[in-house]
Amino acid sequence: MAVLNPPTLKLRDEFFHVERITQTLPERPPKRPYRIIAVMPAFNAERTLASTLADMPAGSVDEVILVDDGSTDRTVEAARDMGLTVLVHPENRGYGGNQKTCYREALERGADIVVMIHPDYQYDSRVIPHAVGFIEMGICDVVLGNRIRSRQEAMTGGMPVYKYISNRFLTTFENFALGQNLGDFHSGFRVYRREVLERIPFEKNSDDFVFDTQFLAQAVRLGFRLGDIPVPVRYFAEASSINFRRSLKYGIHTLGVVGHYWLDRLGIRRSPLFEKKNESRRESISIEEPNR
Repeated sequence: MAVLNPPTLKLRDEFFHVERITQTLPERPPKRPYRIIAVMPAFNAERTLASTLADMPAGSVDEVILVDDGSTDRTVEAARDMGLTVLVHPENRGYGGNQKTCYREALERGADIVVMIHPDYQYDSRVIPHAVGFIEMGICDVVLGNRIRSRQEAMTGGMPVYKYISNRFLTTFENFALGQNLGDFHSGFRVYRREVLERIPFEKNSDDFVFDTQFLAQAVRLGFRLGDIPVPVRYFAEASSINFRRSLKYGIHTLGVVGHYWLDRLGIRRSPLFEKKNESRRESISIEEPNR
């Protein structure tokens, strides 16, 4: 089911001078009409939070929300000292459970575009305005950061060999099964239109890592447009990463999600994961779409 109308051809016939492209922008460009909120699902991120924030381009987001998932270090205190909006889970609810709180809070605070980035300094937050731009221009509804622009770059960045191999296998399989062409289905850097979070029943998803796979399968099933951009990553001691045993469990669950997707699509067995959520009462700001 298509959610958005396909773009139509509309040629411009008015005079267009090249200076409209080459002229310098004003020092203070007009404020964008969209409210952009970054959300950070955090667990023991005290040592890396400041670096992640420092790399965010000035003015790229309107608010940063950090949801702490039972950290045992000073993540909460550090985040509050830095001026972030902080929510605390008294007990660890899992990676998926953390994201659910992140998205609920972002919607309640009026986000038109939501950026999800880990506060562990693994993903390069400098790319935020570029990823957001694809949403603002109406090219994509979901934008992911692709960690694997090339094999050499991924290995140089410290990605474990087993993680690279499993990522290539799962991403290739998911692209084929879901009809997509993404470079990395398992990225922890994502940008969403408000409508995506309003329509996808993410509250029904797992509280574990497979939440991400379920969310993308839901986005495809409901007709949203997915895209990606390359994003440099770093692997080091403080950067969050699941071990081999949990990675294996995650891979098996990912295959199961794709199976549920096809059972639902073929009408063999309907899944509540792919039922469109009721519309939000708040009227979303319409993101520009190409020549609708």
